[in-house]
Amino acid sequence: MSQSDSFIEEVTDEVRRDRLFALMKRYGWIAVLLVVLIVAGAAWNEWRKAQERASAQALGDALLNALEQGEPAERVAALQTVPTETPGQEAVAAMLEAGEAAEAGDTAAAADRLMSVADRGDLPQVYRDLARFKALGLSADAMSPEDRRAGYETLAAPGSGLRLLALEQIALTYIEAGESVEALDVLRGIRDDAEVTSGLRQRVTQLMVALGESPAGEDAAAGSE
Repeated sequence: MSQSDSFIEEVTDEVRRDRLFALMKRYGWIAVLLVVLIVAGAAWNEWRKAQERASAQALGDALLNALEQGEPAERVAALQTVPTETPGQEAVAAMLEAGEAAEAGDTAAAADRLMSVADRGDLPQVYRDLARFKALGLSADAMSPEDRRAGYETLAAPGSGLRLLALEQIALTYIEAGESVEALDVLRGIRDDAEVTSGLRQRVTQLMVALGESPAGEDAAAGSE
C-alpha cells in the first residue's frame, strides 16, 4: 500500500470516528433512555408477579381459615368475609360458599350463589360454565326436567369443556321424563364420541343396559355386517 493510500485510509477512519462521536453526542440519550425503560419494565414485571403471588397466597390462607370453621353455616359466614381483589378470586370464593351452603342444606341459596357467578360477564367462560353446571345439579328438585335440559344444552355446545358431562345430564333428564328413546340417542352419541373418558363411557354403558339396550351386542352386530 502506498503512503498516499495509507494516509487516505487514516483520514477516512478519523472522519468515521468523528461522525460516530457526533452521533453519540446527539442521539446517545435515546440509547440510555431505552436501557432505562428496559430495566424499569423488567423491575415492574417482577414486582407485579410478586404482588400476584402474595395476593394468591393471602387469598388461599383466608379461604383455608374460613373452611376450618366447625359448621357449614359458620363456614359460609366466614367465606363471605374473605377479601377478594379480582373477579376470578370472587368466583372461587363464591363457589366454595355455595358448596358449604349446599352442605348446610340450603340448596336454593347455593344454586342462587352459583348462578350469580354464571351470569357474570367479566369472568372467564370456564368459571361461568362450571358454576352453571353445579347450579343446575342443585336445582333438580326445583326445576322440571325440561327446564334443566334447556340449561344443560347451553353447556353442550361444541368447544365447551363440559360438553360430554352436560350431554350425560341431558340424557338423565330424558330418562326422568320417561323418554327412553331420546335418552338412548344421546347416550349413543356420548359413547361414540372420540373425547369420551373411560369412566364416562362406563356410566353411559350402564345407563344403556338399564334402559334395555346392550351396547356390546349392538357393536358385535354392526361389526358382522
